Amino acid sequence: MSDDERPSTVENTPGRGKTPETERIEATAPEEFGLVQVWWGDGKGKTTATLGMGMRAAGHGYRVHMLQFMKGGASSVEAVRGEYNAIAALPGFSYENLGHYGWHGMADGSDEEKHQAQAQAGLERARELLEAASAADLSEPIDLDASPEGGVHMLVLDEVLYAADRGLIGEDDVLALIDDKPEALELVLSGSHKEPTYLTDRADLITNVRKQRHPMDDGQRARRGTEF
Repeated sequence: MSDDERPSTVENTPGRGKTPETERIEATAPEEFGLVQVWWGDGKGKTTATLGMGMRAAGHGYRVHMLQFMKGGASSVEAVRGEYNAIAALPGFSYENLGHYGWHGMADGSDEEKHQAQAQAGLERARELLEAASAADLSEPIDLDASPEGGVHMLVLDEVLYAADRGLIGEDDVLALIDDKPEALELVLSGSHKEPTYLTDRADLITNVRKQRHPMDDGQRARRGTEF
């Protein structure tokens, strides 16, 4: 093939280099979901990354649900979280927080004795959601307003790795969730500053979100719109 016949770089890009236009969100089904993702590390952005990915999937009309095992922070974190408000306004994306609200072992004013019981409740809920996804036909669109009991295409278990790291649930429990995952479900696990080596051979994507510098190290408190 001569240089004149060879397609240009622009011609090989989606849309031939044109900026995509927005489209109305309609319920559709993904063609290539089914992987296990792990997001861990001591850097800021693990939940933020999974939220962004959930938003992207929802923008394609896929049904997404986030189950948070725990979420809290210092006294500067207010009782409202911006991501909850945003999710509530986005078709096809839902969330719930069934873990004890707060951080285990962080002296943040939350009830330490309730953490394990609530983490176990979160684990049981995750099992229910996986069972529901297994019973659904994930090759078909799911009503964007449907309850997650009707199945979802992407399930984000936020801070589940932190719960395992703190011993509130077992590593074997996390592995069992992967075992119970239906083939077409995209399962996203996040949390923990400690590397979850038990998932090294079980996950398709593992991202270490590393901290190079964080303003909190210099005394900056959590800020509305960035941390909550």
